[in-house]
Amino acid sequence: MANIVIISGSPNASSRLNAITQYVENNLSAKEHTVKVITVVDLPAEDLIHARFGSPAIVEANQVVEGADAVIIASPVYKASYTGVLKTFLDLLPQKGLDGKIITPLFIGGTIAHLLSIDYSLKPVLASMGAKIYAGGVYAVDSQINRTQEPNEAPTFEINEELTLRLSETVNELVRELSVRSK
Repeated sequence: MANIVIISGSPNASSRLNAITQYVENNLSAKEHTVKVITVVDLPAEDLIHARFGSPAIVEANQVVEGADAVIIASPVYKASYTGVLKTFLDLLPQKGLDGKIITPLFIGGTIAHLLSIDYSLKPVLASMGAKIYAGGVYAVDSQINRTQEPNEAPTFEINEELTLRLSETVNELVRELSVRSK
Protein backbone atom coordinates (compact mmCIF):
# COMPACT_ATOMS: atom_id res chain seq x y z
CA MET A 1 0.00 0.00 0.00
CA ALA A 2 0.96 3.63 -0.43
CA ASN A 3 2.53 6.09 1.99
CA ILE A 4 0.51 9.28 2.26
CA VAL A 5 1.25 12.41 4.26
CA ILE A 6 -1.27 15.05 5.23
CA ILE A 7 0.30 18.46 5.83
CA SER A 8 -2.10 20.53 7.90
CA GLY A 9 -1.49 24.26 7.83
CA SER A 10 -4.13 25.16 10.39
CA PRO A 11 -2.88 27.31 13.28
CA ASN A 12 -5.98 26.42 15.31
CA ALA A 13 -6.50 23.10 17.12
CA SER A 14 -10.29 23.48 16.94
CA SER A 15 -10.39 24.32 13.22
CA ARG A 16 -13.07 22.74 11.08
CA LEU A 17 -10.21 21.75 8.80
CA ASN A 18 -9.42 19.05 11.36
CA ALA A 19 -12.76 17.38 10.57
CA ILE A 20 -11.75 17.21 6.91
CA THR A 21 -8.26 15.85 7.53
CA GLN A 22 -9.53 13.31 10.08
CA TYR A 23 -12.20 12.11 7.66
CA VAL A 24 -9.67 11.69 4.84
CA GLU A 25 -7.10 10.07 7.13
CA ASN A 26 -9.65 7.56 8.43
CA ASN A 27 -10.84 6.68 4.92
CA LEU A 28 -7.32 6.18 3.58
CA SER A 29 -6.33 4.11 6.63
CA ALA A 30 -9.43 1.95 6.15
CA LYS A 31 -8.16 1.26 2.63
CA GLU A 32 -4.92 0.05 4.25
CA HIS A 33 -2.74 2.97 3.24
CA THR A 34 -0.14 4.33 5.64
CA VAL A 35 -1.07 7.88 6.58
CA LYS A 36 1.10 10.29 8.55
CA VAL A 37 0.03 13.77 9.55
CA ILE A 38 2.32 16.76 9.85
CA THR A 39 0.58 19.48 11.82
CA VAL A 40 2.80 22.41 10.96
CA VAL A 41 1.86 24.44 14.03
CA ASP A 42 3.30 21.61 16.16
CA LEU A 43 6.75 22.05 14.62
CA PRO A 44 9.10 24.37 16.54
CA ALA A 45 8.10 27.95 15.69
CA GLU A 46 11.70 29.16 15.94
CA ASP A 47 12.77 26.58 13.34
CA LEU A 48 10.00 27.60 10.97
CA ILE A 49 10.45 31.35 11.34
CA HIS A 50 14.24 31.27 11.17
CA ALA A 51 14.26 28.74 8.30
CA ARG A 52 16.36 26.21 10.17
CA PHE A 53 16.68 23.58 7.47
CA GLY A 54 18.92 21.43 9.69
CA SER A 55 16.60 21.38 12.69
CA PRO A 56 15.89 17.77 13.74
CA ALA A 57 12.12 18.41 13.67
CA ILE A 58 12.27 19.94 10.18
CA VAL A 59 14.58 17.22 8.88
CA GLU A 60 12.22 14.55 10.24
CA ALA A 61 9.13 16.22 8.72
CA ASN A 62 10.92 16.58 5.37
CA GLN A 63 11.84 12.88 5.46
CA VAL A 64 8.17 12.01 5.94
CA VAL A 65 7.30 14.07 2.84
CA GLU A 66 10.20 12.56 0.90
CA GLY A 67 8.97 9.02 1.67
CA ALA A 68 5.38 9.75 0.66
CA ASP A 69 3.76 8.64 -2.57
CA ALA A 70 1.05 11.28 -2.13
CA VAL A 71 0.90 14.58 -0.27
CA ILE A 72 -2.37 16.07 0.92
CA ILE A 73 -2.02 19.77 1.63
CA ALA A 74 -4.73 21.11 3.91
CA SER A 75 -5.30 24.70 4.96
CA PRO A 76 -7.95 27.13 6.02
CA VAL A 77 -8.17 30.15 3.75
CA TYR A 78 -7.15 33.47 5.27
CA LYS A 79 -7.15 36.62 3.14
CA ALA A 80 -7.74 34.62 -0.08
CA SER A 81 -4.75 32.32 0.46
CA TYR A 82 -3.43 29.45 2.53
CA THR A 83 -1.97 30.12 5.97
CA GLY A 84 1.39 31.66 6.66
CA VAL A 85 2.37 28.77 8.89
CA LEU A 86 1.87 26.40 5.94
CA LYS A 87 4.01 28.65 3.74
CA THR A 88 6.84 28.62 6.28
CA PHE A 89 6.92 24.82 6.12
CA LEU A 90 6.66 24.68 2.32
CA ASP A 91 9.65 27.03 2.20
CA LEU A 92 11.68 24.47 4.18
CA LEU A 93 10.96 21.56 1.84
CA PRO A 94 13.59 20.84 -0.82
CA GLN A 95 13.12 22.81 -4.04
CA LYS A 96 11.91 19.73 -5.96
CA GLY A 97 10.52 18.01 -2.88
CA LEU A 98 7.13 17.34 -4.49
CA ASP A 99 8.42 15.98 -7.79
CA GLY A 100 6.72 12.70 -8.69
CA LYS A 101 4.21 12.86 -5.87
CA ILE A 102 0.44 12.96 -6.22
CA ILE A 103 -0.87 16.17 -4.65
CA THR A 104 -4.36 16.65 -3.23
CA PRO A 105 -5.36 20.04 -1.80
CA LEU A 106 -8.02 20.33 0.92
CA PHE A 107 -9.05 23.90 1.73
CA ILE A 108 -11.78 25.40 3.87
CA GLY A 109 -12.95 28.99 3.96
CA GLY A 110 -15.74 31.16 5.25
CA THR A 111 -17.36 31.59 1.85
CA ILE A 112 -17.27 30.14 -1.64
CA ALA A 113 -15.69 33.44 -2.78
CA HIS A 114 -12.21 32.02 -2.17
CA LEU A 115 -12.72 28.81 -4.12
CA LEU A 116 -9.93 29.71 -6.55
CA SER A 117 -7.36 30.16 -3.78
CA ILE A 118 -6.13 26.63 -4.52
CA ASP A 119 -5.45 27.47 -8.16
CA TYR A 120 -4.15 31.00 -7.69
CA SER A 121 -2.20 30.86 -4.45
CA LEU A 122 -1.24 27.24 -3.76
CA LYS A 123 -0.64 25.58 -7.12
CA PRO A 124 1.99 28.06 -8.38
CA VAL A 125 4.10 27.43 -5.26
CA LEU A 126 3.65 23.67 -5.57
CA ALA A 127 4.55 23.76 -9.27
CA SER A 128 7.82 25.50 -8.39
CA MET A 129 8.51 22.52 -6.11
CA GLY A 130 8.02 19.94 -8.85
CA ALA A 131 4.34 19.11 -8.36
CA LYS A 132 2.79 17.98 -11.63
CA ILE A 133 0.28 15.28 -10.69
CA TYR A 134 -2.91 16.28 -8.90
CA ALA A 135 -5.84 14.25 -7.65
CA GLY A 136 -9.02 16.27 -7.29
CA GLY A 137 -9.04 18.48 -4.27
CA VAL A 138 -11.84 19.83 -2.15
CA TYR A 139 -12.74 23.37 -1.19
CA ALA A 140 -15.25 23.41 1.67
CA VAL A 141 -17.02 26.23 3.44
CA ASP A 142 -17.34 26.52 7.21
CA SER A 143 -21.11 26.06 7.09
CA GLN A 144 -20.61 22.48 5.82
CA ILE A 145 -19.09 21.41 9.14
CA ASN A 146 -20.85 21.79 12.46
CA ARG A 147 -18.41 22.26 15.35
CA THR A 148 -19.45 21.88 18.96
CA GLN A 149 -17.21 22.20 21.97
CA GLU A 150 -17.89 21.94 25.65
CA PRO A 151 -15.61 23.81 28.06
CA ASN A 152 -12.34 21.94 28.67
CA GLU A 153 -13.15 19.32 26.03
CA ALA A 154 -11.95 18.68 22.51
CA PRO A 155 -14.26 19.89 19.75
CA THR A 156 -16.52 17.48 17.91
CA PHE A 157 -17.39 17.88 14.25
CA GLU A 158 -20.23 16.84 12.00
CA ILE A 159 -19.62 17.03 8.25
CA ASN A 160 -22.70 17.51 6.08
CA GLU A 161 -23.64 14.90 3.50
CA GLU A 162 -22.63 16.88 0.41
CA LEU A 163 -19.11 17.50 1.72
CA THR A 164 -18.80 13.89 2.88
CA LEU A 165 -19.58 12.75 -0.66
CA ARG A 166 -17.01 15.10 -2.18
CA LEU A 167 -14.33 14.03 0.30
CA SER A 168 -15.08 10.37 -0.42
CA GLU A 169 -14.79 11.01 -4.17
CA THR A 170 -11.44 12.71 -3.63
CA VAL A 171 -10.16 9.80 -1.52
CA ASN A 172 -11.29 7.34 -4.20
CA GLU A 173 -9.62 9.38 -6.95
CA LEU A 174 -6.39 9.52 -4.99
CA VAL A 175 -6.48 5.76 -4.37
CA ARG A 176 -7.12 5.10 -8.10
CA GLU A 177 -4.20 7.35 -9.06
CA LEU A 178 -1.94 5.59 -6.55
CA SER A 179 -3.03 2.23 -7.93
CA VAL A 180 -2.25 3.24 -11.51
CA ARG A 181 1.18 4.50 -10.51
CA SER A 182 2.07 1.35 -8.58
CA LYS A 183 1.63 -0.86 -11.65
